[in-house]
Amino acid sequence: MQPPGDVARFDRFARHYERLMPASDVGPIRAGLVLADRELHRVLDVGGGTGRAVRALGVPERVVVDAAPGMLAEARRRGLGCVLGDAARLPVADASVDAVLIVDALHHVADQTGALAEAERVLRPGGVLVCREFDRSTVPGLLLATGERLVGFDSEFFTPDELAFAVERVGLDAAIPVRGFGFTVAGVKR
Repeated sequence: MQPPGDVARFDRFARHYERLMPASDVGPIRAGLVLADRELHRVLDVGGGTGRAVRALGVPERVVVDAAPGMLAEARRRGLGCVLGDAARLPVADASVDAVLIVDALHHVADQTGALAEAERVLRPGGVLVCREFDRSTVPGLLLATGERLVGFDSEFFTPDELAFAVERVGLDAAIPVRGFGFTVAGVKR
C-alpha cells in the first residue's frame, strides 16, 4: 500500500535529501519564533523531514513529525526525536509544545486547514506556529508550483495574506514577519 499524496516520493528521496536540498535559512524562521510569548523549550517540526529546520535552533527538545518513515530515519540519525504522523492528526498531546514549525512543507499537506488547527491544539498558551512557505503570486512561486505539478506533486501554495488569514481562522494571532518569494507567517496562541 502506498502512502497518500507526496509522502511516497519523499520516502524514496530521503537518503539523498540532505545532499540535494539547500540548508534551511534560520533567519526567517527566527523572525517568527521571536513573536512567542514564552520561552521555547520544546519545538515540534511538522513535516520536518530530516529535521533541517529544527536542527538549526538551539532549543532543549526538538521533535520531528513526518509521514515519511525514510525521512524520519534520517532525522533520527541526526539525533532528533521523531514521531511518525500526519500533520492533520498530530500524535501529540494538547498544549504540549512551545513552538510548531512547518517549513517548506505545508504546500505538500493534503489537509492544510487540519494541519493548522492541529498546530493550534498542541501549542501552549504564548506558543507560536511558524510557517515558512513560497508565495504562489510571485514569478518564482508560479514557476515552483508549475514545476512541482509537472513532477507529480499535489502541492497547493498560498500567498502570505491567504496563509495569515487561514492561521487567524484556527484561532491564532497571525503576523507576516517576512514577505517575498519565501515568506514567513507566524501565529501566536493567546
